[in-house]
Amino acid sequence: MAAQDFTAHGPATPPAADMHDVFGSPHDIAVNRALAEFRAGRPIVVAGDDEALLALPVEHLDERRWAALARLCAPASPFLVVTQQRSRVLGLAGALALRLAPGLSAAQILSLATDAKIDVHIDSAPLGSCAAAATAAITLAKMAQSLPAVLAASVPAARAFGAGTPIVSVAAAAVDEFRGGVPASLKLTAQSDIPLQGGLSARFAVFTDMLGRNQIAVIVGRPNFAEAVPVRLHSACLTGDVFASGRCDCGDQLRLALARLRKAGGGIILYLAQEGRGLGLANKMRAYQLQDAGLDTVDANTTLGFEHDERDYLIAARMLKMLGCSRVLLMSNNPAKISGLGDAGIEIAGSIPLVAPVTPHNRRYLAAKAARAGHRLGELTKEPLEDGARKSRR
Repeated sequence: MAAQDFTAHGPATPPAADMHDVFGSPHDIAVNRALAEFRAGRPIVVAGDDEALLALPVEHLDERRWAALARLCAPASPFLVVTQQRSRVLGLAGALALRLAPGLSAAQILSLATDAKIDVHIDSAPLGSCAAAATAAITLAKMAQSLPAVLAASVPAARAFGAGTPIVSVAAAAVDEFRGGVPASLKLTAQSDIPLQGGLSARFAVFTDMLGRNQIAVIVGRPNFAEAVPVRLHSACLTGDVFASGRCDCGDQLRLALARLRKAGGGIILYLAQEGRGLGLANKMRAYQLQDAGLDTVDANTTLGFEHDERDYLIAARMLKMLGCSRVLLMSNNPAKISGLGDAGIEIAGSIPLVAPVTPHNRRYLAAKAARAGHRLGELTKEPLEDGARKSRR
């Protein structure tokens, strides 16, 4: 069978509506391609209204890439775009762009993006009309689960980089639009019954969003959707859930949730692709290194330039609604989960704490969550927690 001609000038060009149905909107295509480039450590152009930035994530930076970017940007000089959280760590509160002194190495630039202490002088650089493009570049880096820092240089919006330089371009406004549309893009991909340990029956439903992430609903037993359903929102934790890491209480909470659902006769665990409170596995390891150097879990995340918790619960709310669940009894110690899920349109009938054992390995981590993020953790919050549901104030 002959290949069909889909060239722009061929007689078999599909209708525009069909192209949209197959490929999605041009904006979505551009953002997906920009994310792929960032994950691969390649530069892109982020276009604002009047100016554009040539942007390269620092995630994979080495001397070869750094030298090549400087040549590509010429005659402009690259600067480093960071978040306000990182800017405060560097003593430049409010600045989003850092001027790079001549002769800085790739290792020194990575230090500017990751280390708690730095040994180079830095100044802020004006962003001017490139601020929207810079913010969009940081958003892309976060969605790619890279470090939230990019090397950038201002370039004319219509600049061509010549043949053989296939640089993807994306509009800054398209990035925000794409990010806001991720929850609505969720689709139920596949599901199957899976028996769990101890004869507990469960159905695993796999959802996929337009970032390509798998979000999993584990429907345990036979929950009654006419009543408040016991629900656990559980962020994936490879180290705790799979390898029983002693640094966190994630695995313990997952096992406690399963035991509660067995006792209750059914419920739901949403296993969400939000490793490391939304930072991703690599950044979680970087945060662990900073904790080993003396920072607590909150300061470690913000030192890397993130919010202390990058998660939101719109995806979780969407999953519950697609399952026909609108009223829940939430198994959580985290007040942000209660408010976030409630704000997303799920009725919170009450909450059940899941207090795991405090050990010498996790005490400092849990104490920081209790003191700085308001988690309800029994002895660490000086608050007795009963083994059962607590009425929510919502």
